[in-house]
This record gives sequence, C-alpha cells and structure tokens, in this order.
Amino acid sequence: MTDFTRRTLVKTSLAGLTLAGIASGTTPAYAAIPLVRKRLTLPTGIATGDVTTDSAVLWSRASGPGRMTATLKAVDSAGEILRGRYGFTRTLRGPLATDASDFTAKIQATGLPAGTRFAVELTFEDENGPGEAVRGTFSTAPGATNGKNDGGAEAARGGGGPSSYPQTFVWTGDTAGQGWGINEDLGGMRGYKAMHATKPDFFIHSGDTIYADGPITATVTEKDGQVWRNIVTEEVSKVAETLKEFRGRHRYNSMDANMRAMFADVPVIAQWDDHETHNNWYPGQILDDARYTERNVNTLAARGRQAWQENMPIADAAALWRPGKVDAGQYQPARIYRRISRGPQLDIFCLDMRTFKSPNTDGKEPYTTNILGQEQVDWLIKEVRKSKATWKVIAADLPLGIIVPDGAVNQESLSNRDNGAPLGRELEIAGVLSAFKKHGVKNTVWLTADVHYCAAHRYSPERASFTDFDPFWEFVAGPINAGSFGPNDMDGTFGPEVVFSKAGRYPGESPRDGENQYFGHVEIANDGVFTVSLRNALGAVLYSKALTPQR
Repeated sequence: MTDFTRRTLVKTSLAGLTLAGIASGTTPAYAAIPLVRKRLTLPTGIATGDVTTDSAVLWSRASGPGRMTATLKAVDSAGEILRGRYGFTRTLRGPLATDASDFTAKIQATGLPAGTRFAVELTFEDENGPGEAVRGTFSTAPGATNGKNDGGAEAARGGGGPSSYPQTFVWTGDTAGQGWGINEDLGGMRGYKAMHATKPDFFIHSGDTIYADGPITATVTEKDGQVWRNIVTEEVSKVAETLKEFRGRHRYNSMDANMRAMFADVPVIAQWDDHETHNNWYPGQILDDARYTERNVNTLAARGRQAWQENMPIADAAALWRPGKVDAGQYQPARIYRRISRGPQLDIFCLDMRTFKSPNTDGKEPYTTNILGQEQVDWLIKEVRKSKATWKVIAADLPLGIIVPDGAVNQESLSNRDNGAPLGRELEIAGVLSAFKKHGVKNTVWLTADVHYCAAHRYSPERASFTDFDPFWEFVAGPINAGSFGPNDMDGTFGPEVVFSKAGRYPGESPRDGENQYFGHVEIANDGVFTVSLRNALGAVLYSKALTPQR
C-alpha cells in the first residue's frame, strides 16, 4: 500500500497539472495551488555560545517570522546517540523570531549534564510547519563530583580519563577589516578553517567581530599589484549608520562558509570593541568623520550594540537590548562583562573595555579614569577571588602594555607612553593587579587581540615602575581576516617583556598568504599545565609556551 504523505500529494498534483497543461497547450496556474508553501530557512547558519558545565545558548536567524525549536541529543565522539545511563534528549521551544530582532532568536538551554557532547538541531516553525533544519555540535565543560563525571563525559569522549579531561580553545579578533572581506578565490576566511581544524572546545572572539566603519569594495589592488576580489553586499558598501546597515555587516560575515562551519561546531564567547561601531570610539563622542551623516556616536553605538547582541550567542540576561530605545539617540550601557565557568580547571572572565570607557586623552591624568569602570572593576576582583578554578583567564578586548595611539597625542588603550608610575586609566588596572596580589590569586593569564599582530608578554614587578603585583603573562593574537599592523611600542609601567612577537611585512597588508593572520590556541592538560601556542592562518605554530600552575 502506497504511503501518500502531504509532500507526495503536492508533487503528484504538480506533475498531473504539468502533464495536463502539455496535453492541452495551456500553462498551469501554479500560483492557485494552495498546497505549495515556502518553508523557512536558516540563511546564516547556527551558533552556540557561552557554554558552561551545564548550560548553552543556541542561536540562529530565520528567513522570516517563526518560532525557534532546538533538539539536543547526547552523542559519543563518533557522533552516535548515547542511550541508557548516558542518554539525554531534549526538545526546547524558543521565542518567536520577528523583524524586531532581524529574525534572530536564542534559546538558553540549562540543566545540561557536564562533560557531554551534544548534537543540536535548530529549526523555525510557522503556519506552514517546520522549516529547514540545520545541525551542529557542542560540548559542555567538564564537571567533577566525588571524582566522577557529572554527565557522561567518559562515554561521550570515548572513555578513559578523569572528569577533568583536557580542554582546548582558540582566540583571536578582527574580522573583515581594512576592506579585506570574503575572497572566495582564496577559499574565503581561511583563518576560521585553520581554527576549526584544531577541534577546540570553544572560541573567544576578542572583539572587532565586524568592521562597521570599513566599506568593502568588489576589488582592491594590493601593494604588489595583485587584485583582491571581495564578495560584496549593499550593506557593506558604505559605513554603517542605520540599524539595517549594522545588521548587514553581521550577515555579511556569516556568508563565509568557513565561519559558518566553525560556529556550528565550536561555541563562541563573544566580546565587542570599537569597530562594531567606529574606530577608537568612546561614549559621548561626536565624530569628526566626513563619511558620516550621523555624527553622534551614542546613536551609532546603540544601533551597533543592538545588531551585535542580536547576532551573538551571549547568555547574560542583563545584556539584552531593549527594543524601541535604539533610535532615541540615547546610548544605554548594558552589562556584557561576565564569567563563563568551564569546570574545575578553567574560568573565563570576559571583559568589556568599551562601554564604560573615558574619552581618549594623552592618558596622563593624576587621577583614575575609566577603561572598565568602577562597577566592573569591583566585579572582576570579587569574581576572580571567588574562583576555585585552577586557571583564571582574563579575556580583554584591549591590551595592557601595548601603546595604541589615537592620533598624535591621545591614547586608545590604557598605556600612555609614560614608563613611570600609573596615571589615568593605568590606575584602574593597577588597582586590579594589586588586589589580585593582596588576596593571593594565582594563575591568571590575560588574552587579547586588537593590534593586528601576535605576541607573548611577561609582566613582572622587577622591571616595572609599579611593583605591587605578581608576575603574569599576556598573549596577543589576531587579526583573523583583516589588514596586518605592528608591532607596537610597549609602555614600561607594569614591566612587560616582549618574549615573542610576529607581524606582517607592512601596515595594512592583505590576508592573501595567511602568514600575517594569527590566532592563539590553548590546551589545559589533566595535570593543569596550560600550553599556549600562537599560530598563523595556515595552522603553523609560531611560538609555544607551557605554564605550570602554582598550587
């Protein structure tokens, strides 16, 4: 007996009408057939983010209005569904995606077993039923209870090994900057493919997730005469000013197949920096940039922030944008700094060094000016003190000791070109470092991007003007698909030693050969050894450092 499904009936009806039309010499009126319906698609893929030991944010964008649905299934290392003791299946219905959120939607999945790999399937449903289903994977962080796994890590990872199994992750920044967009002649954004190939447990994007202030043209002639060819869209043809244009920047980056593939498999911890709005911006600034009709950076930042948060799988409820307020010209800071718990070996402290930033000056004020703001400073000290994790990674969207100029006099980051005692923004960071020492905090590592080259810095009081802190490391990576710059000069206030650095051949060099694009890779072994490597977009390891935890 033939099983006539609804889909079979539609196909049969169409076929019959086509044959009838051929026989009679008429054209079938397909538009009048009520059974032909358009399914929703997921045009920019899927992503997961802020994944902890027991939670994950699931994200996607629909092609039209529809309700998001997610199905999670625990799987082993080969992707086979786990059953019995380690079996776990859950279907979650999420919010309705509408044009108010550019048809993006998120589900925060909670109560998940630790140390477990999941297959995830996301779809959107409307009056025509479920649409396209897109699949991906992610793993919750390892957890330990009486020395055993909370939720099947041993089975999901293939067995053998304690609950604190090795974790790996990657970080970088700076995507589609300086006019270097998606060049499919070269395989697109190859740096994302290289990061994906390392099979990391998660990815920290350290800011400049888009370049809203950098138009992308169809072709760019490089210094050596070669022609770089970009995919282009209407929204990237000019600087972003409207909410539609900011949203279009995020859609553009998602057109890259390498990025979509990685985000489907690797959870994201996202930060924002300046280029999500405008180069070197700070709250209250009035732009002196002839390309802009809208010069009030607060208005631009509000629109840029909404677009960024719509497109990033960020968990903190306090960070949700507020519809209806973005066009009022009133930039309203909302907290996006947060702690991501990755089990007994690792906590990530994700900073926001843009939202509460003081105006860019020469940085030599004899009083404290903001790079984090007092509320975030207090939060950071409190949360790092509370952390029981072996390693405390401070994910910073601006570097500590690198001098980042904003014009001839002013400074963009916290360093001020003065090797003496802390001044201005440096006083805020000095207070953080001093508090870490006072409270006996061990095993902090700072990771950052922003400056478009890679480096390893060792900070130590014996070389510093300010000495009330314990030695620590800072590692710099990026860009991942943007122009190369650097290396920059260093400020001696906190005693940095440049142990390693690598930059491109000249400022603004294209990502063509991949050798001037950089990301960092970290592996935390069962014994707690924290191994950092700096790599280029071809996957080659340029530098490696193993850090042994202090007990």
